[in-house]
Amino acid sequence: MRLSLFSIILFIILGLAIIGLYIGTNKQILSKVTLETIGYQMPVLGFLTFAQFIPMVNGGIDLSIISVANFAGITAAILMKQFSYSPLIAIPSGIAAALVVGSINGIMISIVKAPALLVTLATGFLVKGISLGITKGYIISGLPNSFIVLGAGNLLGIPISFLLLLLTSCILALTFARTAFGRSIYLVGANPLASLFSGISTRNIQSSVYICSAFLSGIAGLIMAARFNAAQADYGGGYLLVTVLICVLGGVSPTGGTGRISDVFVALAILQLISTGFNVMRTSAYLAAALWGMLLLGILLITRRVSKHMI
Repeated sequence: MRLSLFSIILFIILGLAIIGLYIGTNKQILSKVTLETIGYQMPVLGFLTFAQFIPMVNGGIDLSIISVANFAGITAAILMKQFSYSPLIAIPSGIAAALVVGSINGIMISIVKAPALLVTLATGFLVKGISLGITKGYIISGLPNSFIVLGAGNLLGIPISFLLLLLTSCILALTFARTAFGRSIYLVGANPLASLFSGISTRNIQSSVYICSAFLSGIAGLIMAARFNAAQADYGGGYLLVTVLICVLGGVSPTGGTGRISDVFVALAILQLISTGFNVMRTSAYLAAALWGMLLLGILLITRRVSKHMI
């Protein structure tokens, strides 16, 4: 696949981040322990970012991804903990719970024509309220080992959740680059009216987008519950705006129509690397957040100037 100028800029930033953290952490950033930590931490944020990527490319946004993720985790945890169901039943049930919310989002946005921002904000509050009502605010812990392996297990030394993230990123990259469905998402995001005259069912595409987003959010919630060996309605609250940040940093236009999974994955790696590196150096997490903001502003400035010279 041919690299764009934007992709090259992201890889340069990734390289500089690795070099800087390699020096700043006295080589610890590339140690086995640190890389394993990154491998276990990255998938939850990665799946949530992919869940945000799809609606943003389509010209929308999904503010319900965190609530949907927790709802899926809570559903699976209750089935395993209180009803003694096998993870083989609990995991699909958790995904099904997430898909119900995604379907509601899709119907409200594509058929009712309500703004995605308001719809997903409303369903996010609704699902969080249901989750709090079910759990009464408590944590559901003590999940079966056969389920925990999803978030804490490894295969040949590589976290299973990270392998799932890599597989998903490859599937999404191929879907958006090689299939009519992926190209339709781009086209609807770039110009809904033109896509309608092209014979594309914008209603079906928009519905599918939010169902896919919920599916990925559900996977994130299951991995999060497995990694923490617990499910709760309030987990991951700080991830929402970070997913938007990563998508924009990865080249996704806030108005839709542009963005590649490969670039978003690199942006995800940069932010995760910085976060882990600052933890290793025992530096304040607030400085990491400030650096994320500086990176985003720098990327926006560079791409803006480059695009002006290309016109």
